[in-house]
Amino acid sequence: MEYYDKEFCLEVWGPMACFTRPELKVERVSYGVITPSAARAIFEAIFWKPAIHWQVTKIEVLNPIKWTSVRRNEVGAVASKNPIYIDEVKEVDGKLKLINRQQKNTLLLKDVHYRIWAKLCFIPIRERVKGDKSKYHRWFDEKNDKYSVSKNPLIDAVENDLLRKDENPGKYNAMFERRASKGQCFNQPYLGTREFSASFCLVNPETDVLDAPIEESRDFGIMLYDMDFETDLKNPPAMFYRVKMENGVIIVPPKDSEEILR
Repeated sequence: MEYYDKEFCLEVWGPMACFTRPELKVERVSYGVITPSAARAIFEAIFWKPAIHWQVTKIEVLNPIKWTSVRRNEVGAVASKNPIYIDEVKEVDGKLKLINRQQKNTLLLKDVHYRIWAKLCFIPIRERVKGDKSKYHRWFDEKNDKYSVSKNPLIDAVENDLLRKDENPGKYNAMFERRASKGQCFNQPYLGTREFSASFCLVNPETDVLDAPIEESRDFGIMLYDMDFETDLKNPPAMFYRVKMENGVIIVPPKDSEEILR
C-alpha cells in the first residue's frame, strides 16, 4: 500500500499567549511567535492516535506582534504528601513573610492569530512494531509478514482494531476533518500554557478566502523546536532551530533536517 501525508490548515487565535523561553527560569518570557511544539500540541488536542504523528510545516502570522506584561502571585512550593498552605508565614529578620507565595512577572503576547499548516503522517503497521517494547511486537511475525493469532480471546477482542491489516491514512484524515470542522477536541487547545485557551477553525485553502499574513520580516534567532521523545522518553533532550519570518511566513523544517540543532 502506498502511504501519503495530507497537509491540513488551522486558524488559531486567542487574547493572550506565552510560549516560554526555556533559558529564562525565574520569570516567564515568551518567544515572539508560536513554537512548532506548541503548534503540534494544538493539532494533537483535536485528534491524535498511536498510528499517526503531526509534522508542522508552515506558520503564518496574521496579527502584528504585540507584547504585554502581567504580575501575579504564584505558589512557590512543590505539592507533596503534605498540603500547601498559601498563607503560611515565617519570621525573617523580625518580620513575618509569606513563604509559599511569590510575586512574578510574565512577559507575554496579546491578540495572537496564526494560520498553521501541518501534515498528518501515517505510521505503517510495520514501522509501529519495531522494537521489543512496542505493543504490537509480540503479535507480529516479521518473518512471515503477518500477525499471529493469540490464544487469549480477550486480547484478540481488545487489539482487533489495532492489528488490522487494512489500516490506511484515509480514515485518519477523515476523522481529523470531521472533528476539526465541528470544533471537537480531546482537550482544550492552548497557546503555550494551559491558562491561555485557544480558539480554532479548520481552513480549506481551495474554497476559503484567506487573509494575508502581516508584511513583516524578522529573524527571531534560535527557538525551541520540540522535545526528542524518540531518543529518551523520560528525559527527552530539546531540539532547536533558527526562525526566520519572511513577510509573515515561517517555514518549519522537518525533524530530520540539518537545520535542527540537537
